[in-house]
Amino acid sequence: MAFLRADDRPGAIDHAGFVRTFTTVAPVPLVPEIRLHLGHDAIGLWEETERQLGQSDLQPPFWAFAWPGGQALARYLLDNPRIVAGQRVLDLGSGSGLAAIAAAIAGAHSVLASEPDPVATAAIALNAAINEVAVSTTGGAGDDTDADADVVLAADVWYEKRLAARALGLLRRAKAKGAVVLAGDVGRAFLPRDMRDLAAYDVPVMADLENAAVKRTRVLTLS
Repeated sequence: MAFLRADDRPGAIDHAGFVRTFTTVAPVPLVPEIRLHLGHDAIGLWEETERQLGQSDLQPPFWAFAWPGGQALARYLLDNPRIVAGQRVLDLGSGSGLAAIAAAIAGAHSVLASEPDPVATAAIALNAAINEVAVSTTGGAGDDTDADADVVLAADVWYEKRLAARALGLLRRAKAKGAVVLAGDVGRAFLPRDMRDLAAYDVPVMADLENAAVKRTRVLTLS
């Protein structure tokens, strides 16, 4: 099955159609108020994405799963809506859009999800629609939009050194401009040490992705 667009160049896919076909809409375990298009087989979906795009060097389909940091951050925002209510929110490396959607539900004035993967941006749009909220997307890394944000979110972006350094630099700049910065993570290798805990949750996760059924996950901010 292919998802070619008749009015697009050869090899381009209908990203939204791809997301709909290879995922199932289901509630998020720690945040059942939110539903997402979720995958069930990370490796199979990864291989199918590479086959559809004709590439073999793509990142895993981060957009198709509710990662623990995003779940914890979404739970925290829904339980503490005053943090984002009426605020301009930027979500870095948004993936499925989970944290961004939570911010919108919690009453944010506007929410911008920064996500370079075009399949992910399609997933974010679909996920926002089924949750009946507005979330804008940008393919950039957020560097040129952090000045407009009152709250900056960064969930599950601390697994790779270069990405983590870029995210930390943006969070520090945003904080210096007066923004509230929040991160959600299980304590991966490149999580900054100059962060303090705000909350912690036992988050149900896919064992195939995390080598555990539940992960203790923290919500943090810069000290």
